[in-house]
Amino acid sequence: MNDMIATPVLSRSNAILGRVAERVSAALERCGFPGSADAARFSDRTDISDFQSNVAFRLAKQAKMPPIKVAERIVAELAGDLMIRDARVDGAGFVNFRLSDDFLAAYLAEIAADPHFGTAQAHEARTFVIDYGGPNVAKSMHVGHLRSTIIGDCLLRLTRFLGFRAIGDVHLGDWGTQMGMLIHELSLRAPDLPYFDAAYDGPYPADPPLSLPELEEMYPAASARCKESPADMDAARLATAELQAGRAGYVALWQHFVALTTVSLKRDFAFLGVSFDLWWGESTVHDRIPGMIRELRAAGLAVESDGALVIPVATEQDKTALPPLILEKSDGAVMYGTTDLATLRARFGELDADWVLYVVDQRQGVHFQQVFRAAAKAGYCRADQVEHIGFGTVNGPDGKPFKTRTGGVMKLNTLLESAHEKARERLYGTKAYFELDDAGKELLARSIAIAALKFADLSNHRLAAYAFDLDRFVSFEGKTGPYIQYTVARINSMLAKATERDFQVGPLRPAARPEERELQILLSQFADTAEGAFTGRIPNLLCDGAFKLAQAFSRFYASCHVLTEEDPAQRASWLAVSDLTRTQLMAYLDILGIPAVEKM
Repeated sequence: MNDMIATPVLSRSNAILGRVAERVSAALERCGFPGSADAARFSDRTDISDFQSNVAFRLAKQAKMPPIKVAERIVAELAGDLMIRDARVDGAGFVNFRLSDDFLAAYLAEIAADPHFGTAQAHEARTFVIDYGGPNVAKSMHVGHLRSTIIGDCLLRLTRFLGFRAIGDVHLGDWGTQMGMLIHELSLRAPDLPYFDAAYDGPYPADPPLSLPELEEMYPAASARCKESPADMDAARLATAELQAGRAGYVALWQHFVALTTVSLKRDFAFLGVSFDLWWGESTVHDRIPGMIRELRAAGLAVESDGALVIPVATEQDKTALPPLILEKSDGAVMYGTTDLATLRARFGELDADWVLYVVDQRQGVHFQQVFRAAAKAGYCRADQVEHIGFGTVNGPDGKPFKTRTGGVMKLNTLLESAHEKARERLYGTKAYFELDDAGKELLARSIAIAALKFADLSNHRLAAYAFDLDRFVSFEGKTGPYIQYTVARINSMLAKATERDFQVGPLRPAARPEERELQILLSQFADTAEGAFTGRIPNLLCDGAFKLAQAFSRFYASCHVLTEEDPAQRASWLAVSDLTRTQLMAYLDILGIPAVEKM
């Protein structure tokens, strides 16, 4: 699949890089060269320039002159531009330059009045469906579900920030042989329950016949039994078939299993501040599958292969062989890919999706390639309307997937409670913590825990694995979520004191000191950061932007003594810069799904 999805429905961006590139492109045209949308980029050496252009190297051959000569002509054309200052040639033909201080201040005043800080917005009613979370019925979520949930929620929030309609779907694993295994296991443990009496005509009990812990214990036992005994596996497959055929007692049991699991899932999701618009599962599309298969057969897309029904999806361009998507096994059972294909069809046909994103472990890449190609062949969607957002694993200190001390897979709820307790320990002894009542203390600790977990995850490129280190994650220093929260709380305190002294905020003036100018430059980059994170589906850009901004504010705060500044106009400008910093940091936190805190 494509690394990114083209989204031509975004309005014209007011991002600073685009504004600068336009000026450089216009200078190129005045020199007789073709304009270029990528005529400028952010400088790698912020100590010497804000922006850099390497276009002279690309144009040198066409111009029949050395790159340095092309660069000199570009610099000469930029000399009179009021938006740009200090344009010069470095090295063999690099053009380095800064924004004029007056333009920078005016640009910040402009984006401060925009709730999206100049970020491009969707100007057509287009819909994203984002599939994330992916828990299974009868199984507690484990640490492996953390990344899908956190990354998916962030992308949902970012998509909405850009003005799109976005629908989040948890996509429950609630159908298939595992349900038959549970039904068969319960029939062995409690055969006298009415669910197993084919002659029973109801009503079935409203309360489930077992608790959630019992259900969670039963699943691995059922799985182990079926692996060891072919007869039990056959019985589980029969129970699955009868469930899917609508046997009343089995359907009632299945509903109990789903209801019990959903309570646990919603508890864990709520701790993380994550919610879903849809709780679709594999069962949602079960009744749509027979008709879909008939249509695929009639169209000649589904063919017999070794007794199974498949859709061939390989192409001559494939570097490695891609197996066909299996729709039905030789015994007539449908596969996971079948329900995914039917779900994809429903998302485009019933939810009017324009794009569907799947936030699932990158190890599922081949599976989604099969499903997406099959969907495109069937005409359910175009290839550029679906995307697998893969991600790496959460590892322990040994570099292997994170486990409990006993070597088992850690439950997500256990991980969340550990983060909550670690946040309590970190807050204990702070003034803000002791000023709160018990409920306030718990809310603050939970907010810190959420920040620690989410920022630690999202600050890494999603395709990279990362090592889980809770002590580092909850620190109020360094590149952590609590550090961003602390910076917001610090600005809150300063602005509250300014209000008490009746100090006025703004208007924002050109930077008076280097530390302030550094902060202003980073404030100007919000739109580029948000748009880049969306285009590449890489939330770590948001974390980088928030962290750099928080760091720059700390340096500004140490250098520019806002509340003791005697010049009212200068103080008002510094308060305006501080307020814009707070607003942008809160926007970053909101998109990341991290709560801001008033005090810390």
